[in-house]
Amino acid sequence: MYIIIIGAGRIGSTVAESLVGEANDITVIDRDAAKVDELQNRLDLRGVTGDATSPSVLTDAGAADADLLVAVTASDETNLVVSLLASRLFNIPTRIARVRKSELRNYPRLLAEEGFEITSSIWPEEALTNSILRLIDFPEALQVIDFADGKATLIAVRAVAGSPLVGRQIRELGVHLPDIPARIVSVFRRNRNLEISPATVIESGDEVIALAATRDIRRISSELRRSEEPARNIIIGGNLSLARQLCESLSSRKYSIKVIEADGTRAAAAMQDFPDSALILEGSITEEKTLEDAGIDTCDLFLAMESDDESNILSSLLAKKMGAKRVISLIDRKTYADLVQGTQIDITVSLNQATLGELLRHVRRGDV
Repeated sequence: MYIIIIGAGRIGSTVAESLVGEANDITVIDRDAAKVDELQNRLDLRGVTGDATSPSVLTDAGAADADLLVAVTASDETNLVVSLLASRLFNIPTRIARVRKSELRNYPRLLAEEGFEITSSIWPEEALTNSILRLIDFPEALQVIDFADGKATLIAVRAVAGSPLVGRQIRELGVHLPDIPARIVSVFRRNRNLEISPATVIESGDEVIALAATRDIRRISSELRRSEEPARNIIIGGNLSLARQLCESLSSRKYSIKVIEADGTRAAAAMQDFPDSALILEGSITEEKTLEDAGIDTCDLFLAMESDDESNILSSLLAKKMGAKRVISLIDRKTYADLVQGTQIDITVSLNQATLGELLRHVRRGDV
Protein backbone atom coordinates (compact mmCIF):
# COMPACT_ATOMS: atom_id res chain seq x y z
CA MET A 1 0.00 0.00 0.00
CA TYR A 2 1.27 3.47 -0.88
CA ILE A 3 0.74 5.90 2.01
CA ILE A 4 1.37 9.65 2.15
CA ILE A 5 1.76 11.14 5.63
CA ILE A 6 1.36 14.90 6.01
CA GLY A 7 3.37 16.16 8.99
CA ALA A 8 6.70 14.91 10.36
CA GLY A 9 6.03 15.85 13.98
CA ARG A 10 5.72 13.42 16.87
CA ILE A 11 2.52 11.82 15.58
CA GLY A 12 3.50 11.74 11.92
CA SER A 13 6.96 10.32 12.56
CA THR A 14 5.59 7.63 14.88
CA VAL A 15 2.90 6.64 12.36
CA ALA A 16 5.59 6.38 9.69
CA GLU A 17 7.80 4.28 11.97
CA SER A 18 4.89 1.95 12.75
CA LEU A 19 3.86 1.43 9.12
CA VAL A 20 7.15 1.44 7.22
CA GLY A 21 7.98 -2.13 8.17
CA GLU A 22 4.62 -3.55 7.10
CA ALA A 23 5.23 -3.83 3.35
CA ASN A 24 4.05 -0.24 2.83
CA ASP A 25 5.63 2.45 0.65
CA ILE A 26 5.69 5.65 2.70
CA THR A 27 6.20 9.28 1.73
CA VAL A 28 6.25 12.00 4.39
CA ILE A 29 5.64 15.68 3.56
CA ASP A 30 6.62 18.49 5.93
CA ARG A 31 7.79 22.10 5.64
CA ASP A 32 10.67 21.42 8.05
CA ALA A 33 13.56 20.05 5.99
CA ALA A 34 15.47 18.93 9.11
CA LYS A 35 12.58 16.73 10.24
CA VAL A 36 12.17 15.25 6.77
CA ASP A 37 15.91 14.52 6.50
CA GLU A 38 15.98 12.89 9.93
CA LEU A 39 13.14 10.53 8.99
CA GLN A 40 14.72 9.66 5.63
CA ASN A 41 18.03 8.86 7.31
CA ARG A 42 16.40 6.74 10.02
CA LEU A 43 13.64 4.93 8.12
CA ASP A 44 13.15 3.33 4.72
CA LEU A 45 10.85 6.01 3.32
CA ARG A 46 10.81 9.01 1.02
CA GLY A 47 10.63 12.57 2.28
CA VAL A 48 9.32 15.66 0.51
CA THR A 49 9.95 19.15 1.87
CA GLY A 50 7.21 21.65 1.13
CA ASP A 51 3.71 22.92 1.78
CA ALA A 52 1.28 20.00 1.48
CA THR A 53 -1.57 22.38 0.60
CA SER A 54 0.21 23.00 -2.70
CA PRO A 55 -1.02 20.64 -5.47
CA SER A 56 2.46 20.64 -7.02
CA VAL A 57 4.00 19.33 -3.78
CA LEU A 58 1.39 16.57 -3.61
CA THR A 59 2.11 15.76 -7.24
CA ASP A 60 5.84 15.49 -6.49
CA ALA A 61 4.98 13.13 -3.62
CA GLY A 62 3.14 10.82 -6.01
CA ALA A 63 -0.37 11.55 -4.76
CA ALA A 64 -1.89 10.26 -8.00
CA ASP A 65 -0.76 6.73 -7.06
CA ALA A 66 -1.52 6.87 -3.31
CA ASP A 67 -3.94 4.48 -1.61
CA LEU A 68 -4.09 6.36 1.70
CA LEU A 69 -3.40 9.87 2.97
CA VAL A 70 -2.88 10.60 6.67
CA ALA A 71 -2.91 14.32 7.59
CA VAL A 72 -1.56 14.86 11.12
CA THR A 73 0.02 18.33 11.16
CA ALA A 74 -0.53 20.63 14.13
CA SER A 75 -2.88 22.74 11.98
CA ASP A 76 -6.52 21.69 11.51
CA GLU A 77 -6.73 23.98 8.50
CA THR A 78 -3.82 22.25 6.76
CA ASN A 79 -5.21 18.79 7.49
CA LEU A 80 -8.65 19.72 6.16
CA VAL A 81 -7.41 21.40 2.98
CA VAL A 82 -4.99 18.58 2.16
CA SER A 83 -7.79 16.02 2.57
CA LEU A 84 -9.97 17.95 0.12
CA LEU A 85 -7.14 18.22 -2.42
CA ALA A 86 -6.41 14.51 -2.03
CA SER A 87 -10.01 13.71 -2.89
CA ARG A 88 -10.79 16.24 -5.60
CA LEU A 89 -7.48 16.40 -7.48
CA PHE A 90 -5.89 12.99 -6.88
CA ASN A 91 -8.80 10.69 -6.02
CA ILE A 92 -6.96 9.11 -3.07
CA PRO A 93 -9.51 6.54 -1.78
CA THR A 94 -8.89 6.86 1.98
CA ARG A 95 -8.20 10.16 3.71
CA ILE A 96 -7.62 10.28 7.47
CA ALA A 97 -7.20 13.63 9.23
CA ARG A 98 -6.51 14.68 12.79
CA VAL A 99 -8.91 17.43 13.86
CA ARG A 100 -8.42 19.19 17.21
CA LYS A 101 -11.17 21.82 17.13
CA SER A 102 -13.98 20.02 18.95
CA GLU A 103 -16.60 22.53 17.72
CA LEU A 104 -16.32 20.99 14.25
CA ARG A 105 -17.77 17.73 15.58
CA ASN A 106 -21.15 19.44 15.39
CA TYR A 107 -20.82 19.66 11.59
CA PRO A 108 -20.06 16.11 10.37
CA ARG A 109 -21.29 16.81 6.84
CA LEU A 110 -18.86 19.71 6.56
CA LEU A 111 -15.98 17.35 7.27
CA ALA A 112 -17.24 14.52 5.11
CA GLU A 113 -19.12 14.27 1.82
CA GLU A 114 -20.35 17.87 1.52
CA GLY A 115 -17.18 19.55 2.74
CA PHE A 116 -13.58 18.50 3.13
CA GLU A 117 -14.30 14.88 2.12
CA ILE A 118 -12.44 13.23 5.02
CA THR A 119 -13.18 9.51 5.22
CA SER A 120 -12.10 9.24 8.91
CA SER A 121 -11.65 12.09 11.39
CA ILE A 122 -9.40 11.53 14.42
CA TRP A 123 -10.33 13.63 17.46
CA PRO A 124 -7.45 13.56 20.00
CA GLU A 125 -9.59 14.23 23.05
CA GLU A 126 -12.17 11.65 22.01
CA ALA A 127 -9.37 9.14 21.43
CA LEU A 128 -8.07 9.79 24.96
CA THR A 129 -11.60 9.50 26.39
CA ASN A 130 -12.11 6.13 24.69
CA SER A 131 -8.73 4.93 25.93
CA ILE A 132 -9.62 5.80 29.52
CA LEU A 133 -13.08 4.24 29.23
CA ARG A 134 -11.50 0.96 28.14
CA LEU A 135 -9.20 1.09 31.17
CA ILE A 136 -12.23 1.65 33.41
CA ASP A 137 -14.00 -1.34 31.81
CA PHE A 138 -10.88 -3.53 32.28
CA PRO A 139 -9.47 -2.51 35.68
CA GLU A 140 -6.79 -5.23 35.55
CA ALA A 141 -5.34 -3.85 32.28
CA LEU A 142 -2.46 -1.46 31.68
CA GLN A 143 -3.59 -0.79 28.12
CA VAL A 144 -6.51 -1.85 25.94
CA ILE A 145 -6.67 -1.32 22.16
CA ASP A 146 -9.53 -2.41 19.90
CA PHE A 147 -9.03 -3.63 16.34
CA ALA A 148 -11.20 -4.79 13.46
CA ASP A 149 -14.18 -2.63 14.47
CA GLY A 150 -14.06 -3.91 18.04
CA LYS A 151 -13.98 -7.61 17.17
CA ALA A 152 -10.39 -8.07 18.41
CA THR A 153 -8.61 -6.55 21.40
CA LEU A 154 -4.97 -6.12 22.35
CA ILE A 155 -4.56 -6.02 26.13
CA ALA A 156 -1.51 -5.38 28.33
CA VAL A 157 -1.59 -6.95 31.80
CA ARG A 158 0.90 -7.07 34.68
CA ALA A 159 1.39 -10.72 35.63
CA VAL A 160 0.83 -11.55 39.31
CA ALA A 161 2.28 -14.52 41.22
CA GLY A 162 -0.18 -17.33 41.80
CA SER A 163 -2.08 -16.80 38.55
CA PRO A 164 -2.54 -19.85 36.29
CA LEU A 165 0.02 -18.88 33.61
CA VAL A 166 2.64 -17.27 35.88
CA GLY A 167 5.64 -19.55 36.26
CA ARG A 168 4.61 -21.53 33.19
CA GLN A 169 5.52 -21.50 29.52
CA ILE A 170 3.57 -19.39 27.02
CA ARG A 171 2.51 -22.52 25.13
CA GLU A 172 0.44 -23.58 28.13
CA LEU A 173 -2.07 -20.81 27.43
CA GLY A 174 -3.49 -23.04 24.69
CA VAL A 175 -3.69 -25.93 27.15
CA HIS A 176 -5.51 -23.87 29.78
CA LEU A 177 -7.91 -22.31 27.23
CA PRO A 178 -8.11 -24.77 24.33
CA ASP A 179 -11.32 -23.28 22.95
CA ILE A 180 -9.97 -19.71 22.71
CA PRO A 181 -7.77 -18.58 19.80
CA ALA A 182 -5.32 -16.15 21.41
CA ARG A 183 -1.72 -15.10 21.11
CA ILE A 184 0.80 -13.54 23.46
CA VAL A 185 2.55 -11.08 21.18
CA SER A 186 5.04 -9.44 23.53
CA VAL A 187 6.48 -9.64 27.04
CA PHE A 188 8.28 -6.80 28.81
CA ARG A 189 10.46 -7.72 31.80
CA ARG A 190 12.12 -4.99 33.83
CA ASN A 191 11.45 -2.51 30.99
CA ARG A 192 13.07 -4.79 28.40
CA ASN A 193 11.20 -6.34 25.47
CA LEU A 194 11.95 -10.07 25.51
CA GLU A 195 12.45 -12.25 22.45
CA ILE A 196 9.66 -14.69 23.18
CA SER A 197 8.92 -18.22 22.02
CA PRO A 198 6.36 -20.85 23.09
CA ALA A 199 8.91 -21.97 25.70
CA THR A 200 9.24 -18.53 27.33
CA VAL A 201 8.24 -18.69 31.01
CA ILE A 202 6.00 -15.89 32.31
CA GLU A 203 7.31 -14.36 35.54
CA SER A 204 5.53 -12.31 38.17
CA GLY A 205 5.86 -8.62 37.30
CA ASP A 206 6.07 -9.21 33.54
CA GLU A 207 4.02 -6.89 31.36
CA VAL A 208 2.29 -9.31 29.01
CA ILE A 209 0.58 -8.16 25.81
CA ALA A 210 -1.99 -10.54 24.34
CA LEU A 211 -4.32 -10.47 21.33
CA ALA A 212 -7.68 -12.24 21.26
CA ALA A 213 -11.31 -11.82 20.28
CA THR A 214 -12.86 -9.09 22.40
CA ARG A 215 -15.40 -11.51 23.88
CA ASP A 216 -12.55 -13.67 25.24
CA ILE A 217 -10.20 -11.00 26.56
CA ARG A 218 -11.26 -11.29 30.22
CA ARG A 219 -10.52 -15.00 30.21
CA ILE A 220 -7.06 -14.26 28.82
CA SER A 221 -6.31 -11.64 31.48
CA SER A 222 -7.51 -13.99 34.24
CA GLU A 223 -4.64 -16.33 33.29
CA LEU A 224 -2.20 -13.61 34.32
CA ARG A 225 -3.89 -11.97 37.31
CA ARG A 226 -7.12 -12.16 39.22
CA SER A 227 -10.07 -10.11 38.04
CA GLU A 228 -10.54 -6.82 39.89
CA GLU A 229 -13.72 -5.16 41.03
CA PRO A 230 -14.80 -2.34 38.72
CA ALA A 231 -14.36 1.21 39.99
CA ARG A 232 -17.47 2.82 41.45
CA ASN A 233 -16.13 5.98 43.13
CA ILE A 234 -14.20 8.06 40.58
CA ILE A 235 -12.49 11.43 41.01
CA ILE A 236 -11.40 13.38 37.92
CA GLY A 237 -8.93 16.22 38.36
CA GLY A 238 -8.78 19.01 35.78
CA ASN A 239 -9.65 19.23 32.06
CA LEU A 240 -13.38 19.93 32.21
CA SER A 241 -13.90 19.09 28.54
CA LEU A 242 -12.43 15.61 28.94
CA ALA A 243 -14.18 15.16 32.28
CA ARG A 244 -17.54 16.01 30.69
CA GLN A 245 -17.03 13.44 27.94
CA LEU A 246 -16.16 10.79 30.52
CA CYS A 247 -19.15 11.68 32.69
CA GLU A 248 -21.53 11.54 29.74
CA SER A 249 -20.19 8.15 28.70
CA LEU A 250 -20.50 6.79 32.24
CA SER A 251 -23.82 8.42 33.14
CA SER A 252 -25.87 5.31 32.31
CA ARG A 253 -23.88 3.23 34.77
CA LYS A 254 -23.83 3.31 38.56
CA TYR A 255 -20.80 5.50 39.22
CA SER A 256 -20.20 8.17 41.79
CA ILE A 257 -18.13 10.82 39.99
CA LYS A 258 -16.54 13.96 41.38
CA VAL A 259 -14.74 16.49 39.20
CA ILE A 260 -12.18 18.91 40.67
CA GLU A 261 -11.60 22.25 38.91
CA ALA A 262 -9.21 24.94 40.20
CA ASP A 263 -11.03 27.88 38.60
CA GLY A 264 -14.13 28.75 40.63
CA THR A 265 -15.88 30.54 37.77
CA ARG A 266 -15.37 27.63 35.41
CA ALA A 267 -16.42 25.15 38.08
CA ALA A 268 -19.70 27.02 38.66
CA ALA A 269 -20.41 27.30 34.92
CA ALA A 270 -19.62 23.62 34.35
CA MET A 271 -22.43 22.46 36.63
CA GLN A 272 -24.94 23.23 33.88
CA ASP A 273 -23.14 21.07 31.32
CA PHE A 274 -22.47 17.95 33.36
CA PRO A 275 -24.88 15.07 34.06
CA ASP A 276 -26.71 15.26 37.38
CA SER A 277 -24.73 12.24 38.60
CA ALA A 278 -21.48 14.27 38.61
CA LEU A 279 -20.45 16.61 41.43
CA ILE A 280 -18.20 19.58 40.56
CA LEU A 281 -15.78 20.71 43.29
CA GLU A 282 -13.54 23.78 43.33
CA GLY A 283 -9.92 23.31 44.34
CA SER A 284 -6.42 22.28 43.31
CA ILE A 285 -5.70 18.59 42.79
CA THR A 286 -2.20 19.09 44.22
CA GLU A 287 -3.57 20.17 47.63
CA GLU A 288 -4.25 17.59 50.34
CA LYS A 289 -7.31 19.46 51.64
CA THR A 290 -8.98 19.37 48.22
CA LEU A 291 -8.41 15.64 47.83
CA GLU A 292 -9.52 14.98 51.38
CA ASP A 293 -12.77 16.93 50.86
CA ALA A 294 -13.38 14.95 47.66
CA GLY A 295 -13.15 11.68 49.60
CA ILE A 296 -9.89 10.41 48.20
CA ASP A 297 -9.62 7.76 50.93
CA THR A 298 -12.66 5.92 49.50
CA CYS A 299 -11.79 6.57 45.86
CA ASP A 300 -11.55 3.53 43.56
CA LEU A 301 -10.02 5.48 40.67
CA PHE A 302 -8.32 8.88 40.55
CA LEU A 303 -7.76 10.45 37.12
CA ALA A 304 -5.20 13.29 36.97
CA MET A 305 -6.07 15.06 33.71
CA GLU A 306 -4.62 18.59 34.04
CA SER A 307 -2.76 20.10 31.06
CA ASP A 308 0.41 20.22 33.17
CA ASP A 309 2.40 16.97 33.47
CA GLU A 310 4.07 17.97 36.74
CA SER A 311 0.72 18.66 38.43
CA ASN A 312 -0.63 15.32 37.27
CA ILE A 313 2.40 13.42 38.58
CA LEU A 314 2.32 15.20 41.95
CA SER A 315 -1.44 14.83 42.43
CA SER A 316 -1.36 11.16 41.42
CA LEU A 317 1.35 10.33 43.93
CA LEU A 318 -0.50 12.35 46.60
CA ALA A 319 -3.82 10.64 45.82
CA LYS A 320 -2.22 7.21 46.06
CA LYS A 321 -0.61 8.11 49.39
CA MET A 322 -3.97 9.32 50.73
CA GLY A 323 -5.79 6.10 49.89
CA ALA A 324 -6.86 6.04 46.22
CA LYS A 325 -6.91 2.41 45.10
CA ARG A 326 -5.85 3.13 41.51
CA VAL A 327 -4.52 6.22 39.76
CA ILE A 328 -4.23 7.08 36.07
CA SER A 329 -2.13 10.11 35.15
CA LEU A 330 -2.11 12.08 31.90
CA ILE A 331 1.58 12.57 30.98
CA ASP A 332 2.44 13.70 27.46
CA ARG A 333 6.21 14.05 27.85
CA LYS A 334 7.78 10.65 27.26
CA THR A 335 10.72 11.50 29.55
CA TYR A 336 8.33 12.02 32.47
CA ALA A 337 6.31 8.92 31.61
CA ASP A 338 9.51 6.84 31.69
CA LEU A 339 10.54 8.41 35.01
CA VAL A 340 7.34 7.40 36.80
CA GLN A 341 7.58 3.75 35.72
CA GLY A 342 7.72 1.64 38.85
CA THR A 343 6.28 4.39 41.09
CA GLN A 344 2.89 4.41 42.81
CA ILE A 345 1.26 5.70 39.62
CA ASP A 346 -0.59 2.70 38.20
CA ILE A 347 -1.04 3.81 34.59
CA THR A 348 0.06 6.75 32.48
CA VAL A 349 -1.87 7.87 29.41
CA SER A 350 -0.91 10.35 26.71
CA LEU A 351 -2.97 12.44 24.33
CA ASN A 352 -0.45 11.79 21.58
CA GLN A 353 -0.35 8.03 22.20
CA ALA A 354 -4.15 7.82 22.28
CA THR A 355 -4.30 9.73 18.99
CA LEU A 356 -1.64 7.48 17.49
CA GLY A 357 -3.52 4.36 18.59
CA GLU A 358 -6.73 5.63 17.01
CA LEU A 359 -4.92 6.52 13.79
CA LEU A 360 -3.30 3.10 13.49
CA ARG A 361 -6.61 1.43 14.25
CA HIS A 362 -8.17 3.20 11.26
CA VAL A 363 -5.18 2.55 8.99
CA ARG A 364 -5.13 -1.14 9.86
CA ARG A 365 -8.90 -1.60 9.90
CA GLY A 366 -9.70 -5.13 8.83
CA ASP A 367 -6.11 -6.34 9.07
CA VAL A 368 -6.70 -8.37 12.26
